[in-house]
Amino acid sequence: MIEYENLGKLNQPFFEEYQKSFAETLNSGWYILGNNVKNFEEEFADYHRSAYCLGVASGLDALLLALKAYNFPPNSEVIVPSNTYIATILAIIHAGLKPVLVEPDIRTYNIDTRLIEEKITNRTVAIMVVHLYGKPCEMGYVSRIVKKFDLKLIEDAAQSHGAKWRDKLTGTFGDFGAFSFYPTKNLGALGDAGALIMQNEDLFKKIKRLRNYGSDVKYYNEVVGFNSRLDEVQAGFLSVKLRKLDEINEHKRALAEIYFKELKSDFIKPFRSDDHFDVFHIFNIRHKKRDQLKEFMLKNGVKTDVHYPVAPHKQKAMLGIIEGDYPISEEIHKTTLSLPISYFHTKDDIYRVVEVMNKF
Repeated sequence: MIEYENLGKLNQPFFEEYQKSFAETLNSGWYILGNNVKNFEEEFADYHRSAYCLGVASGLDALLLALKAYNFPPNSEVIVPSNTYIATILAIIHAGLKPVLVEPDIRTYNIDTRLIEEKITNRTVAIMVVHLYGKPCEMGYVSRIVKKFDLKLIEDAAQSHGAKWRDKLTGTFGDFGAFSFYPTKNLGALGDAGALIMQNEDLFKKIKRLRNYGSDVKYYNEVVGFNSRLDEVQAGFLSVKLRKLDEINEHKRALAEIYFKELKSDFIKPFRSDDHFDVFHIFNIRHKKRDQLKEFMLKNGVKTDVHYPVAPHKQKAMLGIIEGDYPISEEIHKTTLSLPISYFHTKDDIYRVVEVMNKF
């Protein structure tokens, strides 16, 4: 059986360094906001050539804190793609704001930049782009429209560690770049973890305060804050893996190349262009008989996954919150299938996946 993912196998090359890092953390006696977090924040900021990085508890918290830093008026509107993972929309709602959904480009699955401007009103305060599946958004037009309407730009880069749009890393175009380090991500921890990168010192100070109970000085609380701090143990693990991030990405890109070359044309493969440096957190194809294909693959020894089976506006939790029809999003959710492309997979594994798929 070729597994879709196996976190034990994925992390096995790092076990020895993880154990050393954990032992050092355990013996230090300092488990909250210590040297591991500080070191990782500096390393992650340097990787992105950003002035600042702050570790938080999860990718959702990173998005939420970015929005809360601005103190937007209640029910202000934030533009977001209609096919994103639900966390992006949850952050907007938890911040007391209104998500305004824009359909994706059916080729890239990222927000259709041509449709953004028509959704902007006098209540719009920000655009939250999502670099879905590890493919960067087309940031040139987004950056221009943000400037034209004086909006804030927050990048959900949870799935795009190391991805680039025209040689510029995702997360570095906006006011904030928000990252998740959920274990399956290209830069994954061994639990929940997240981070924000930014260039502005005032925003850095606000997030640093918000993530720690609204406090700059222990037991003195300046604002209503949160408890959302990157864990010392996870920060140590992330520093280990960050040193291998480019290698992880190149491995996944090499596996993706096999799919591009060998899969027959029955399957709609990811869109590619010279502007996109994809890191393939997920390699998805689309097929009108997705469910039958998924079952066929499993019967023939290949596990796959679906990212994601239900469009956000169709989720029960969104009843009364999101209105309208989003047929492009629904088409993607109905036909998309994610193929094995983990750091632990070999080229032989992928050739086997292709062999099975091409018989469907």
